[in-house]
Amino acid sequence: MKKLLNNTIAAFVILIVFLLIIPLPTPILDFLFIAQIGIALLILLMSMYVKESLDFSIFPTLLLVTTMFRLGLNISSTRSILTNAGYAGEVVKVFGEFVIRGDAIVGAIIFIIIVLVQFLVITKGSERVAEVSARFTLDAMPGKQMAIDADLNSGMIDEATARIRREKVQREAAFFGAMDGASKFVKGDSIMSIVVTAINFLGGLVIGIVIEDMEAMEALNVYGIATVGDGLMSQVPALLISVSTGMIVTRSSSEADINTDFKKQFLSQPLVLIIAGIALLFLMFIGFPPLQLIIISAMLIGLGVMLLRGGIKPDTREVEEEAPTEEIVSEAAYYRNIENLYELLNVEQLRIEFGYSLIPLVDEASGGSFLDRVVMFRKQYAMEMGMIIPPVQLKDSSRINPNQYSICIKGEEVAKGDILVDHYLGLAPSEKDDVIEGIETIEPAFGIKAKWISEDKKVKAEILGYTLIDPVSVIITHLSEVIKSHAYEILNRAEINNMLENLKKTNPAIVNDTVPAVISVGDLQKVLSRLLQEDVPIKDLETILETLGDYGVKIKDTDMLTEYVRQSLKRTISRKFTEANQMKVISLDPSVETMIMGAVKKLDNGSYLALDQNNIQKIINATTQQIDKIKELVQTPVILTSPIVRIYFKKLIDQFYPNVVVLSFSEIDTQVQIQALGNIAV
Repeated sequence: MKKLLNNTIAAFVILIVFLLIIPLPTPILDFLFIAQIGIALLILLMSMYVKESLDFSIFPTLLLVTTMFRLGLNISSTRSILTNAGYAGEVVKVFGEFVIRGDAIVGAIIFIIIVLVQFLVITKGSERVAEVSARFTLDAMPGKQMAIDADLNSGMIDEATARIRREKVQREAAFFGAMDGASKFVKGDSIMSIVVTAINFLGGLVIGIVIEDMEAMEALNVYGIATVGDGLMSQVPALLISVSTGMIVTRSSSEADINTDFKKQFLSQPLVLIIAGIALLFLMFIGFPPLQLIIISAMLIGLGVMLLRGGIKPDTREVEEEAPTEEIVSEAAYYRNIENLYELLNVEQLRIEFGYSLIPLVDEASGGSFLDRVVMFRKQYAMEMGMIIPPVQLKDSSRINPNQYSICIKGEEVAKGDILVDHYLGLAPSEKDDVIEGIETIEPAFGIKAKWISEDKKVKAEILGYTLIDPVSVIITHLSEVIKSHAYEILNRAEINNMLENLKKTNPAIVNDTVPAVISVGDLQKVLSRLLQEDVPIKDLETILETLGDYGVKIKDTDMLTEYVRQSLKRTISRKFTEANQMKVISLDPSVETMIMGAVKKLDNGSYLALDQNNIQKIINATTQQIDKIKELVQTPVILTSPIVRIYFKKLIDQFYPNVVVLSFSEIDTQVQIQALGNIAV
């Protein structure tokens, strides 16, 4: 039984094929006609109760199957009409007699109206909406992916949620692309219904007059009623399916089904109901029937009054009394105490200054959620990189413009941006589709062209495929990118001690044996900072200390110790810079590696690269060419070198391409597949 249910659709499709070939008895034809109406009603109700289009993702395939089923029944009923003297079963007969009252001309007019409504109004509109939705969904994919990355970076979502959202974006693109094509099935079905009806009618007249020896009017009546009844029998389910198609493609994301949204949005304005009810009463003065007008107006006015009386009541919570403020002494008297002067010497590691227009965004008393977003980012960064971001000091400032914010590290400004509080930052799906009016700007975190779009244009921008980012998310994303790029500066010895104390809870031996016996806290800070500078997580502190304990006895050069630590963290590094277990890289030619190693000068406390300017220029030019070749294929270029050359090449290339990742063969897990996209040679 279970296997039978699993293969129901396959069996149903095979049945449709048989409908095109095998003549069916009229009782079976009646059964299939009723089943067709039931399926159409089921699909219509499903389209009304889903919350978003992807909840009914099989709809495009279902559209094809039901269209084929309807055409198969049309062919079977046509065969029955032409071979059984106009009889195609009780369903067609009853439907024809009940709907068209036995009058073929009236039935033909009703049939033509239904077909035209379906073809010109519903199907045509659904086809256009599906086409536009598919185009805008595909164009908006890069912006949506960027918005997901921004939320992930800001700590609003975790990696699992980001993966689900990316999959949803891809499914949306595939769904609306399929709907764009599937809507053509409905259009073709409408055309085919007209053709089949014409064939039934003309073929029936010829057979009735020539073969059945009927009078012309008798043949017209018999075959006309049967033909129109059959046409209406197929068009009613087709109309239901067309309406379902329109509902699916016009359905926007919502937290509820269409019935709940309808009730919530229509009943949210009771005054509108009252005004509409009063306006209807005035139609009596132009001759409308008063009884019906009064009933409908009374219903609208009564419903509006009921909603007004049961509306949301104002918040009557008591306002807490403000605590009395302490007496403020003069500034000179305060600083007479020399201890108070030392407070001026404190430098916050992280500080954001806001213009006075942005204060409502961060003030919790005004409903601001900025601090909660910072906390979530701190959690996300700790899970990914193994470092705790220090508290962020928030201050209002009169030295910057009212709409500006400034991000400071250790008291010095490193980044700033402008925010329009009552606007959304809009990223167009593509340059050619950037048609909405707004204030031109640059997205501060990634330097992308954008626009500030006002609240009244939000809906239009979403329809056109823009990615809209609220002001708080803009600041959080910018802050997260700044912290990531400066994490190696923020990591101090106090935080190193906190990390060591935390590790002692699970493995005190490795901490006691390594720090400070083998390596000092200061040198450990240098190693961890260099890892963070190249975006390598330091979460596995136990492995890092074990590696330093093994090599730190003989090697005192922190650069070389960092290279050995990187090799121990090869699984972490491989996961960080691979996609689908594959790493796309640019290799460094052996001749370039030989040139670099020949220019390395060793000192007692380390080594440095003494390469002449001409050779540096050649290497940079060759690197630029290779990076430009693959910039469309990969987001972050990766250059692969031998272990001994990696650190020197990284220091050389950082002056020109600080965001390029340089890895050595020893830092890549053996399970990772390496795909070379280019080779740097001079």
